[in-house]
Amino acid sequence: MAEEKETVTRHNDVPAEHGLHHSITANTDTIIGFEADLGDLPKGYYRSKLFLGSMFATGMGLWAAVSTFGMVAPVIGYINADIGPSASYVWISIIYNVVLAVSLAPIGRLSDIFGRRYFFIGGGVIAVIGCIVCATAKTIPVLIGGNVLLGISTATQLCFHFVMGELVPMKYRYTGGAILYLFGIPGSGFGPAMATSFITKYPSVGWRAIYWLLLAGNVVALICWILFYFPPSFHKKHRNDIDSKMYWVKNFDYIGLALFTCGFVAFLLGLSWGGATYPWKSAAVIVSIVGGFAVLVVFVLYEIYAPQKEPLLPVHLFRNGHWVASCVLLGLGAGVYYAFAIIWPMQVAVLYGDGRILWVGLASCINGLSTISGQFVGGMLANKIGKTRFQCSAMFLIGGTFLGCAAVSNPYNFKTAIALIFMGCFFIGWNETICLANSTIVVHDQRYIGIAGGLAGSMRSGITSVIIAIYVSILTNKLTSNVASMVPAALTSAGLPATSVTGFITALGVGTPAAFDMVPGINSTILAAGSIAYKEANAGAYRTVYLSTIAFSVLGLALTFFAPNTEKHMTGKVAATLGNEDDTVLEKKQVDHLEEE
Repeated sequence: MAEEKETVTRHNDVPAEHGLHHSITANTDTIIGFEADLGDLPKGYYRSKLFLGSMFATGMGLWAAVSTFGMVAPVIGYINADIGPSASYVWISIIYNVVLAVSLAPIGRLSDIFGRRYFFIGGGVIAVIGCIVCATAKTIPVLIGGNVLLGISTATQLCFHFVMGELVPMKYRYTGGAILYLFGIPGSGFGPAMATSFITKYPSVGWRAIYWLLLAGNVVALICWILFYFPPSFHKKHRNDIDSKMYWVKNFDYIGLALFTCGFVAFLLGLSWGGATYPWKSAAVIVSIVGGFAVLVVFVLYEIYAPQKEPLLPVHLFRNGHWVASCVLLGLGAGVYYAFAIIWPMQVAVLYGDGRILWVGLASCINGLSTISGQFVGGMLANKIGKTRFQCSAMFLIGGTFLGCAAVSNPYNFKTAIALIFMGCFFIGWNETICLANSTIVVHDQRYIGIAGGLAGSMRSGITSVIIAIYVSILTNKLTSNVASMVPAALTSAGLPATSVTGFITALGVGTPAAFDMVPGINSTILAAGSIAYKEANAGAYRTVYLSTIAFSVLGLALTFFAPNTEKHMTGKVAATLGNEDDTVLEKKQVDHLEEE
């Protein structure tokens, strides 16, 4: 133990002009940079108001973050109908996701340097302002602006994995994450049903109730951040290197930040536009994706070769194969949740809904509930079972099998479809909770846990965007083809004049009885035949999407062979502790502990 303490001390004494990032040995399995051991902490520390209040703030922030997506996405069409209509309404979700993805890594790096307290308080303030702007918006552009603010604030709220991770001992990081995932149940789990209920049951408030509810949650989280969250300050973080804010401001990697932001924004926008706002072959999409990727390549090369003291991206992270594998597996798993958060509600509405709006909202919850269930169970059992590499392999194999089997879905087997989706998302969620925790556990220097966790979140968003784009493109193309080949034939066979086919397909997009009444020659028999054909066309399109998940499952299964087994890291070591503003709470205890050794 004494020898290990000496190793850490020498690392902290690396000459400042070389930058701490140059002292990392990429191929070592030794984890350093801890502040304390479980035995160093005062009795009752984990029952103190500081710790419990900080965890509650983290949980409420997580709830607000997942609710912003989980509750708004299902009703975005209703929002556009209310304060639009505007072709720009798609930017409500696009801009939110892009700002979120781009902000995660810089927030992680900056909070590593300057301390986390005021970044998370600031994120809470921005969240409150963003909710007020969105709740009172009378036009789509104002709502888009509010979602820019919410994207920034959500980036701090989705940093829960390293905020929690650095405060609990290594051996409890899986369990701590599992408990925090429970806060996501109202937003990710029941979000679609809650949002639908607001619109149908309380039309006088409607979709705005979502943002008023988010406002209340964000206010509670903000109060808790202010009252209870006192992580290591700037001076405590830099007591063994350069305790000068001016040095870190002066030498921060502004060029790297600009390259990362511009490249990632362009790349994500291109993926978001493709097949939706613009055709995939359009110049806007191609230039954005190719140009953004090229800028990201320049960013990586700049981070590797440019002479700089404090890079935005510590390159040693990418020499850590276990960390890279964990991040990619995290993205592949999260892609399943976010993609099916879009696709499953569409499938439920078209194949099984029959106009039952509230029922569709409830049935749409299965994707989020199953994923959270897997995250919770996986987090509680990961350390007890051990061999996390093999757990991830099993989860991708089993979860991927269930999702692939969901290709049997048709308009007449709802129970089979929902069971397969639940089981598939459950096991993928289990993988996600392990990989998210591993993105902080295997970081060789725990003082870089912020940038490691933040960059893992950004990579997760990037991979997820690619997966969503692929699934939606497959669904759109196959649905267009199926409808064109199946619906007109069914309609004309049932007696609809060929000149009315286009009008009927247009009415399908509207979905109201009034729209079908406008179709010349329509009757109940033709309506039934056309509706069945349309459902069958959709079922064929969803079948292709489920079959395409097999490719990602096989890729994930192959990558699990590079994932870490973390048993040797499951110790009582703690990366950071909470204290008062003067950082004195644990100092004497730690000194006494060292002297005893």
